[in-house]
Amino acid sequence: MNRYIFIFLVSFSAALSAQEVLQPEEAMNMALENNFGILVSKNDQAQAKNNASILNSRFLPSVTATTGAHIAIDDQEATFQDGQTRTVDGAETTRYNASVNMNFTLFDGMGRLYNFKRLKEQYELSKLGVRQTIEQTLIQLFSAYYEVARLEEGVLILEQTYENSKRRLERADKRFEFGSSTRLDLLNARVDLNTDSINLIQQRQALTNAKRNLNVILARDLETDFTVNPLVRFVDDEVLLEKRKEYTAKNVRLLQVRSNEKINTLTLKAQRSTLLPSLAVNSGYGYSEGVFPATGFLASSQVIGLSAGATLSWNLFNQGSQQVGIKNAKIALASTELQEKQIEQEVLRDLLNAEGAYRNAVEVYRLQQENVVTASDNFERSKNQFDLGQITSIELRQAQINLLNAELTGVQAKFSAKLAELEYLNQCGALLDVSLN
Repeated sequence: MNRYIFIFLVSFSAALSAQEVLQPEEAMNMALENNFGILVSKNDQAQAKNNASILNSRFLPSVTATTGAHIAIDDQEATFQDGQTRTVDGAETTRYNASVNMNFTLFDGMGRLYNFKRLKEQYELSKLGVRQTIEQTLIQLFSAYYEVARLEEGVLILEQTYENSKRRLERADKRFEFGSSTRLDLLNARVDLNTDSINLIQQRQALTNAKRNLNVILARDLETDFTVNPLVRFVDDEVLLEKRKEYTAKNVRLLQVRSNEKINTLTLKAQRSTLLPSLAVNSGYGYSEGVFPATGFLASSQVIGLSAGATLSWNLFNQGSQQVGIKNAKIALASTELQEKQIEQEVLRDLLNAEGAYRNAVEVYRLQQENVVTASDNFERSKNQFDLGQITSIELRQAQINLLNAELTGVQAKFSAKLAELEYLNQCGALLDVSLN
């Protein structure tokens, strides 16, 4: 185990000086800033914020300005009450008008207020949507990040295995030259070296692919090369216990269904408000002018002045659409209440599953560390016995494979435990609260 740690630290130190080291917190900040999915969700939030503005609430008055001109030239024949008839060919009539009008709804049964509150709650829901997208993206991010870390450690392990097999082949070749071993031992050593070389090539290619996957999540050049920090720090059990107690108030799925319940409650109130009367006032300032032909009673007219009025309306029956809207709003609210109970169960289930998976993963990691120590000791003893001629090359190779499998499985167990911890924190609604360094 000490040998493995030493090799890893030396190789990791060399990597630090050779290329960019992407730390977990740095990767998280980069994803929050550049990830396309997160940026799209933030645009959706911006739209919801605009919708929740006072400018979209119908609380403000409407002001319109109109102007127009009309000219008519036609042949007219007019008969007056006294029996006289007047005919004008090419009679010209001109009219001009301009006005500024304002309309303002004083009361509409509180419908505007409930709709405005609903839009504000939809804005809050959009913020929860952004948070959910961020949490999902971060889970993907760290899955990709620790996959790179796993493959990097795997490359180091396979490189060491390759070097051991290379030295074994060199010793087998010398022994064959001096006649102290058979050609079969030499051929076995060469086959094992080729196998280790193939495994190393495949691991390096998998590492290159994993780095590209991480660069996609970070929304940067796919060929950007880097290394990651393979050291993980697990959150203290006391902190996890505190986060678990807060899950009902912080889990994003629970918060979303509660927000939807508020929205449906406000929608029902807005539907009920259509049963009440509405009161609106209007005012205007206008100008109109007209010039008329000889067939009219007036030669010209001009009007300038203010106007004002009020309108009280009460929609007593609108083909039953109001009652249908209220009934549907009640059903939607009842459905949301059922969904809340369902999601509460699902969230608790997912939380318990995540907690169990995390506890098991930590225990597996501990046991795998013991396996690495045992396999390492066994391999060192097998090398000594092989040098003394006490075991065959096949037995030495088996000890080497056992060490390789133990080390690779141990690396996998470490990062699986960390990812299980992050998923547990995610179910608690605390993924963004815990430092990863």
